[in-house]
Amino acid sequence: MKQYQKIQMQRIRVALILNSKKRNDYIRKHQIFKEIGDNFFFQPRIIPADPKLIKFHNNIIVTSNVTFVTHDIFNIGLNNLNKGMFTYKQGCIEVMDNVFIGCNSTILGNTKIGPNAVIAAGSVVTKDVPKNSVVAGVPAKVIGTFDDFVKKRQKEETPYDQNLLWQLFDQEKNSRKK
Repeated sequence: MKQYQKIQMQRIRVALILNSKKRNDYIRKHQIFKEIGDNFFFQPRIIPADPKLIKFHNNIIVTSNVTFVTHDIFNIGLNNLNKGMFTYKQGCIEVMDNVFIGCNSTILGNTKIGPNAVIAAGSVVTKDVPKNSVVAGVPAKVIGTFDDFVKKRQKEETPYDQNLLWQLFDQEKNSRKK
């Protein structure tokens, strides 16, 4: 089987695995990405077009609907302008240790996410993320430090009981109305 067809079949297989643990085991077993460190959790069911251009180090959490874009095929549109021949553009993505990437984020090629970083949900990472930072927005910008984020989370106590969570939610929302 040609390499391209093999990658496409693996992408389909990953999308069909509903259980995230089994999906992660499959990704690791079949070496889908260039590199995967220890404590790797990958929630998305869609594998990027060029997964071998992505490295994940240790203790990485990638939440649902995160998109990794390792290519830009705008060369096709540019070539139709008859202003010369433009080439297919690709770029690598590297995610260092202790990184959390929030839901619906997009990580563009030629970016490196430094160690101890949080990418807020919905962010678009267009350039390198510095170590020990929290970034958010479109394009993503530094909004705080990883250390401050950890300290804040240490102080928060969230009960796991769903009924209690709803009670706390209602109390907070009702107190804001007054």
